Amino acid sequence: MSDDHDASDMSGGDDGQEDVMTPSELIRKLEEEANLQRVRKGDMKASVHRMEIDRIRYVLSSYLRSRLQKIEKFFPHVLEKEKSRAEGDASFLSPEEFAFAKEYLANTETYLKAVALKHMPPNLQTVDMLKAVPEPCLDSFVFLRVRARQENILVEPETDDQREYVVDLDEGSQHLMRYRTIAPLVSSGAVQLI
Repeated sequence: MSDDHDASDMSGGDDGQEDVMTPSELIRKLEEEANLQRVRKGDMKASVHRMEIDRIRYVLSSYLRSRLQKIEKFFPHVLEKEKSRAEGDASFLSPEEFAFAKEYLANTETYLKAVALKHMPPNLQTVDMLKAVPEPCLDSFVFLRVRARQENILVEPETDDQREYVVDLDEGSQHLMRYRTIAPLVSSGAVQLI
């Protein structure tokens, strides 16, 4: 998944330490602030603050909807990637997303068995979901922001038509690159998808 980064990378911290928040925790915190700051009913500040909370809620809902659509589209590959990660590595999915993906897989298999597979000859009554569902296209282009300077990043390998293309990524710069090229940097946190 080219966008397989949690909404939990939203943070708020004063001391350089990042406090990881889920989208629902962020909305709850903003609503608590709105309650504390409510001076008078009809106050312009409270009205603007309420509109900002609604805007943030919309953006987070849209983001989460997009993640769920990608999980639905590539569910066996998402689950396989989650299973293959090392024990100490951070999860690509939130616990709720992982539960959703597992349930989606189970429901899809149940549906296929009930509707189609039971009517097939015995040798065709199983489906390998990894082969049946297309893999995500890792060659699609994504926007990214560099969090830590990276040197000698191979953008394009050498071919008969062109030399290899290597770039340095400066901290704070933004780029448009193939996801496959920067996937390890996304996992390490050196770059952030935007």
